[in-house]
Amino acid sequence: MSMYGGRRSQAERDAITVEIGYALFSAAFAAALVFGAVVGPAYAFDLSAGVRGTLVSAGASAAAVLFVARVAAVLVRFQRREAGADETAQPNQPGRTNPDS
Repeated sequence: MSMYGGRRSQAERDAITVEIGYALFSAAFAAALVFGAVVGPAYAFDLSAGVRGTLVSAGASAAAVLFVARVAAVLVRFQRREAGADETAQPNQPGRTNPDS
């Protein structure tokens, strides 16, 4: 349902779908970069199995936390932007751009 209780338009549903896709893609990309940065030295240098396992675990944990945080941040920002756009869509007086003017 829309913010005003009605059904969402096709444009609103499309915008939500695009934003979710962007959130997932950008989160996966950032998580992969962090995982590679943490785990890369384990395979670039001849490290022991224990250190390598620790770096893989730390990299996976950091990537998972970053993924969730990025998705949440993008979707919360989208929700706030959509809520703010509805409030300022129509000025109080025709021809005026600022509701306080």
